[in-house]
Amino acid sequence: QVQLVESGGGLVQAGGSLRLSCVASGLTFSIYTMGWFHQAPGKEREFVAAISRGGINTEYIDTVKGRFTISRDYAKKTVSLQMNSLKPEDTAVYYCAARRQQLSTKMSEYDYWGQGTQVTVPS
Repeated sequence: QVQLVESGGGLVQAGGSLRLSCVASGLTFSIYTMGWFHQAPGKEREFVAAISRGGINTEYIDTVKGRFTISRDYAKKTVSLQMNSLKPEDTAVYYCAARRQQLSTKMSEYDYWGQGTQVTVPS
């Protein structure tokens, strides 16, 4: 049984920071691309960031470049998303996802999903 469990969400004022974490279990962590997606109220889920199986390559949606950083810790089987300079438009449920193949930004290509953690940045 594969399980991805997100944590670290909450309410933060604009300009503040949060660090999301996702702990993976039931899989061989090093062979999975890991990603973060988010879904804002009334909108479809969309790609935010991903990190390759080896941890060398990363991709980000344009709106978070320079503000968010994705990283992974193989010993802890954890992927994190450091979110700085948060904006109201970042408000969404953030989902951790895992893919058994190479890095992808496409939601449909991910195999496993967490339940999400809420990030709220009031305007």
